[in-house]
Amino acid sequence: MTDQPDAVSSTYATAETTAQFAENIRDVRTRIDVAAQRAGRSSADVRLLPVSKTVPEERIRLAVEAGATFLGENKVQEALRKSENLADIVELDWAVIGHLQTNKAKYVARFAAEFHALDSMRLAEALQRRLDIEDRTLEVYVQVNTSGEQSKFGLEPADAEGFVRELASFDRLNVAGFMTLAVFSSDEERVRRCFTVLRELRDRVCAEAPGGLQPHGLSMGMSGDFEAAIDEGATTVRVGQAIFGSRALPDSYYWPTGTGDLEGSA
Repeated sequence: MTDQPDAVSSTYATAETTAQFAENIRDVRTRIDVAAQRAGRSSADVRLLPVSKTVPEERIRLAVEAGATFLGENKVQEALRKSENLADIVELDWAVIGHLQTNKAKYVARFAAEFHALDSMRLAEALQRRLDIEDRTLEVYVQVNTSGEQSKFGLEPADAEGFVRELASFDRLNVAGFMTLAVFSSDEERVRRCFTVLRELRDRVCAEAPGGLQPHGLSMGMSGDFEAAIDEGATTVRVGQAIFGSRALPDSYYWPTGTGDLEGSA
């Protein structure tokens, strides 16, 4: 983990063969197993979501052959293009994990199995309308800004409980849990605190959720911090570079300053 988004704490070799992808996935799963055991949890309760952003489709096919049949993408139009071009792989499912503008809800409703960045009622309404048209449902995670950074999207923790209660009336949205992006820092306690805040929020909501709504899932942790996230209760870890290799583009491409077209990293 690093203090600046553009710094990279680890350099990962680019996987170019099915065997290399299989080895990387195996290594990440081993790290998940160790972290879960250390936390007194079952590794079966922690799902690996490989993040394939910027990865060309020919390499994604190799990753699928190695067992990566559920992939996360940050930019919805890139995800849509890949889903269409790889539609012959019937076992492949997609999660959109980056910030979404309401006018692009139609794309998510068309193809995604999950959406990990729900952060406004306007977006929930747009997704509901488009899902009605597509006659589909969507697993959603409510994004919460646990770091307090203005550069990150997500609801304030204090607003998330009421937001989830309102979602109970959206029958096309299956509220699976919560998502967060931890602060970029070498201070593990600062990073861990982001995960703790989300877990405590999840516990409060599940204790009081209306109509049997139980958003137990915690989508948190990426290549540099997923062990700490597992220790704090993560049920989905979003891992990109440790599987696909370090990216040519700097993290600032995904983490621009301000609140522009911010997209999550992994």
